[in-house]
Amino acid sequence: MTNLPLTEHSAEDPELDVRPIPHKIRHGAVHGVVDALAPGASFVLLAPHNPLPLLSEIAAKHGDAVSVTYLDETPKAWRLRITRE
Repeated sequence: MTNLPLTEHSAEDPELDVRPIPHKIRHGAVHGVVDALAPGASFVLLAPHNPLPLLSEIAAKHGDAVSVTYLDETPKAWRLRITRE
């Protein structure tokens, strides 16, 4: 995860801004972070649009073991909290 734009926030979950990640590897990068989450851990995904195809992939792979909460939607970015249950 150290090569990804993942930043720690003192009182928040770490944030992964996927906007600078090349589109061809963006889903793989997010899957790597989700796969590495310990039970109870979360991160905030910052995406350029509503990532419905990515969320479908995560649900197909992890089922109910991962939950998604929408935090914010702006014209430039969507913020979602992804949690390993």
